[in-house]
Amino acid sequence: MRALALFVVLLAPTASVAHSPGHVGVAVCAECHPAETARWRGSHHDLAMTEASEQTVLGDFADARIEAHGVTSRFFRRDGGFYVDTEGPDGAIHTYRIDYTFGWWPLQQYLIAFPGGRLQPLGIAWDARAPEDGGQRWFHLYPDTPLTPEHPLHWTSRDQTWNHQCAECHSTGLRKGYDLAEDRYHTTWSEIDVACEACHGAGATHVAEARAVAAGPGQWSATKGLHVDLGDRDGGHWVIDPEHGLPRRTVARTAQHELDTCARCHARRGLIHEDPTPGQPLGQTHRLALLEPGRYHPDGQILDEVFVHGSFIQSRMYRHGVTCSDCHDPHDLQPHAPGNAVCARCHTATRYDAPAHHHHPAGSSGAACVACHMPQRRYMVIDERADHSLRIPRPDLSRTLGTPNACNQCHQDRDPAWAEAALTRWYGTRPERASHFGEILHAGRHDPHAAEPRLLRLAADRDQPAIARASALDLLRGAPDPGRELTLRRLLDDPAPLVRAAALDALAGADAATLRALALPRLDDPVRAVRMIAARRVAPLAATPRDAAEARRLEQALDDYRATQLATAERPESHLNIGLLELDARRPEAAERAYRTALRLDPGFVPGYVNLADLQRALGRDAEAERTLRQGLAQRPEAATLHHALGLALIRQQRWPAAVEALGHAARLAPDNAHHAYVLGLAQARAGEPETALATLRAAQRRHPEDRDLLVAIVDLARRHGEQQLALDYATKLQRLGPP
Repeated sequence: MRALALFVVLLAPTASVAHSPGHVGVAVCAECHPAETARWRGSHHDLAMTEASEQTVLGDFADARIEAHGVTSRFFRRDGGFYVDTEGPDGAIHTYRIDYTFGWWPLQQYLIAFPGGRLQPLGIAWDARAPEDGGQRWFHLYPDTPLTPEHPLHWTSRDQTWNHQCAECHSTGLRKGYDLAEDRYHTTWSEIDVACEACHGAGATHVAEARAVAAGPGQWSATKGLHVDLGDRDGGHWVIDPEHGLPRRTVARTAQHELDTCARCHARRGLIHEDPTPGQPLGQTHRLALLEPGRYHPDGQILDEVFVHGSFIQSRMYRHGVTCSDCHDPHDLQPHAPGNAVCARCHTATRYDAPAHHHHPAGSSGAACVACHMPQRRYMVIDERADHSLRIPRPDLSRTLGTPNACNQCHQDRDPAWAEAALTRWYGTRPERASHFGEILHAGRHDPHAAEPRLLRLAADRDQPAIARASALDLLRGAPDPGRELTLRRLLDDPAPLVRAAALDALAGADAATLRALALPRLDDPVRAVRMIAARRVAPLAATPRDAAEARRLEQALDDYRATQLATAERPESHLNIGLLELDARRPEAAERAYRTALRLDPGFVPGYVNLADLQRALGRDAEAERTLRQGLAQRPEAATLHHALGLALIRQQRWPAAVEALGHAARLAPDNAHHAYVLGLAQARAGEPETALATLRAAQRRHPEDRDLLVAIVDLARRHGEQQLALDYATKLQRLGPP
């Protein structure tokens, strides 16, 4: 039932202008750079965020209504302002004032002030496209997800808060200003949108030098007072190699300032240090997401909303020195030329923009370079974004890995075999089709232990993209093997920070001698994202340091790691990570404080309850651990993990019927979790229900035919209860899987 009471919520905007040190603003930059400023005006950067006004609000506020998830929202005008009646955090209908617009095209969102200095983006957005394209309408951003105020995707939730999720990349000189003690933001910016100094850095010194030079006696410094030089100063330019007809840069690119500046926002990444200075390596302020399941397909194609950078650094273009501004004007953000002409600036049109190459009618959608090499995927319902890995279509991988390909994305009435045959007919058998890192990552996602040798070879192969190599190592974190130490030792000195960080992560669970030999030296890595993982890995050494010097070094490392987590102190996950660090350092009281902080911020945070209860169990506080888990279930009764943890706690107390009940809840809530079913089956057997246990285990094994634990449990239980033929049948299935 939806509450019908109508409340009016009118809060003052909670973020404000506060010029950051050294920032001068667009108006000052425009004095000497009018052409660049003119191109920037009206760009998506300029319109990234604005105050709500007649000129900036695109949506229909003429008493427009939309029904979604059982809630009717009404958009209207009053006293010169823009308002919406919609569901609030308590399930009642509230009236909210629109304070800011957020984005421009193809959709525009709206920000609403909430207590605690928060701005929340409304879950209903305006489709800014033309009517003939389906636009000029209100639509819900999560149309297929039933949302209640308790859901993390509900627009009022902590997970949707602008100050954490969005602000860094939509304003200039932003200071989040989060106060953990008060759980409150005091967010400020120097400019509300993405302006000059968001990319070029604070301009005061540059302006002072420029004015001194203009006045006569002054002179430019080597850097012209800029924090980052985004121009190409190496004399390199693109030419066509006469031997191969392919573009190449006359000087190999070594500087990555531009790419790192763009990546701060155009990447799926996590904040580890709040520093608005652009141009520094991405790993100094953020940790890039790898090619993880749910975010990327195993071959690196985009799946979830991962933006651009993680795709682009997989590409051959990146490897050969292409950077963002080679294709995009950095001020108006548009391609340097329309359609295929932007590619023809480097790739000869007579060779590539021709039916002999693309095998589609000239001018058709299939003849567009981006159709084959940058297929698009929709996010936020209507926002089409191109995969920037600039890959050659691989329908053969679609057939073996289930990944998408550009051919069948258009020709949906055909299968991958048809597309593969067409490519072979047109281009012959090409050597680059012989193998792909995606095949190894796919195998590693399904069975990292069996795929370990291939994953290690991929990780060590410097001809492969660093993000793929790091992703290979990431799959090995749960499968420790001393035999990999030699490879990890080499990879800890790899030129790619992503690989070094992943190699450190792969040391999880290593003994003290290995951590001292391999992880401890990386506390001095030049990149913060690597140092933070090194600190995380050496935490166990802090419990038993060799000497006072090592103790001081380790304590500083732990402090540095805590600081990376407190960059997002408003997130319960950050405090969970701190708690795990303290636990490894054998500081249970500090770990408990961190877990409780996580639960104070989010009383529905399931990992907080699970880890706190596990800590209480380890300290001999079993009754308290059970209470903790039941408190969690009162908040999140649908959380299978909590039911499973409660079942384990009850097993330790020998309360078998209650344990079976809790574990049964977990298995029903998460039917695809093989481990939940495995533990439930063992508990049912121990509770004197062998037939029920066998039925549970066999049903789970049908869903997970390659799960060894399930097969072993069935064989053992069937043998012990006299079902020898059944035991033999499943032993045969186990044998067919080969050695573990």
